[in-house]
Amino acid sequence: MVAKYWKKVLFIILIIACLFNVVNKLVQKTSLLNEIQSSVQFISNHKTENENN
Repeated sequence: MVAKYWKKVLFIILIIACLFNVVNKLVQKTSLLNEIQSSVQFISNHKTENENN
């Protein structure tokens, strides 16, 4: 009987942890401007490396 309660408690903790992980990923999303700037920097670095070779 105690095992049923532990199973339910651990299942609820697992669900809460998964929800916390999803919400945290949505909140910590980087801005579009930062993504575009990093992409431009990566492409320009890649072009200069190809030009040097």
